[in-house]
Amino acid sequence: MRKSLTLLAAAATVATAGLAQAAEYQIDPTHTNVIWEQLHFNTSTNRGRWANKSGTVQFDRAAKTGRVELTLDMNSVDTGVGPFNNHLKGDDFFAADKYPTATYVGEKFVFDGDKVTEVQGKLTLRGQTHPVNLKAVRFNCFDHPMLNREVCGGDFETTIKRSLWGVNWGLNMGVPDDTRIIIQVEAIKQ
Repeated sequence: MRKSLTLLAAAATVATAGLAQAAEYQIDPTHTNVIWEQLHFNTSTNRGRWANKSGTVQFDRAAKTGRVELTLDMNSVDTGVGPFNNHLKGDDFFAADKYPTATYVGEKFVFDGDKVTEVQGKLTLRGQTHPVNLKAVRFNCFDHPMLNREVCGGDFETTIKRSLWGVNWGLNMGVPDDTRIIIQVEAIKQ
C-alpha cells in the first residue's frame, strides 16, 4: 500500500510539473496611460486621459493565458482644460460622483504564435458592463535593467460606442458615438 501511495504521489508530481503557472504583475502607473479620443463635430479631436489608474496582470506565456484588471479613477480625467474636465466628471458624461471608478477586466488573451494579439474582456463604466476587446498593436516582455525584474506590456486600442454605457451627451447635436481608447501599459513581475 505504501508503495502504491508513493507511486501515486510521484505520478501526480510529474503530471503537475508540466502545468504552467501564471505570474503576477503589478501595473506600473508611471508607464501606463489610458487615453480616449472623441471627434468634436467632425472637425477636430478631443483627447483626455485618466491620471490615476491601478491594476494587475496574470500572465502565463507557456500556457498562453492571461487576465488583466485595470481600474480608472474617473475623477482624475484630464484634458488639460479645467472646465472641460469638470463637465466630463458630471452627469453628462462619467457621473464620477456616483461612479467614481471604471474597471476593465480582460479574461482571455489571444495569441498568434508567442505574441499577444488581443485581450477579450468587459468594461464597467457608469455601473454598466459590456464586452470590449483590445487589439494589441505591440506586446513584449523584457528584463528591466534598473528593476532587475521582468516587465511585460504593450500598446492596445479599441473603439467603443459610448452610448452603450449611457454617455449620450451631444449625440443629438452630431457628436459621434464612436470613442477610441488607447492603452499603453507596462506591468512589473512580482
